[in-house]
Amino acid sequence: MGTLTILHNGWKFTLLLALLSIAFSAQAEVVVVVSSKSSVTSLTAEQTAKIFLGKVVTFPNGRTAFPIDQPEGSAIRDEFYSKVTHKNASQLTAYWAKIIFTGEGRPPQLIMGDAAVRKAVAGNPNAIGYIDKSAVNRSVRVVLKP
Repeated sequence: MGTLTILHNGWKFTLLLALLSIAFSAQAEVVVVVSSKSSVTSLTAEQTAKIFLGKVVTFPNGRTAFPIDQPEGSAIRDEFYSKVTHKNASQLTAYWAKIIFTGEGRPPQLIMGDAAVRKAVAGNPNAIGYIDKSAVNRSVRVVLKP
């Protein structure tokens, strides 16, 4: 009976490890992208945060920056803002409420999903967005891997 219990528990442990490895491998890896036609080749997390928080409206090269955001509650959005701005969803909501109320700015344009963000960014050399690394193709250039 003791051997059977050990085998049964060992099976549960193996299953748990397999499920955990699948969960971790399925986790999104966010990257910041611009159009492949853009003259921007790289950005720091600080520069990117300032663009997405509306603190600056241009890229370091002086060209207007047009940030594109993903929907509230999406895992990719939460990961991006956590890694780049160090703000969680509720902090971000409070931040934009204050900025909008005081008339100091407006949040980035909202576009749903990696493919749509990639398409919008690819079509505008001034656009900047974030997508899962697996959605990157030749139409966009990765400028930051937070």
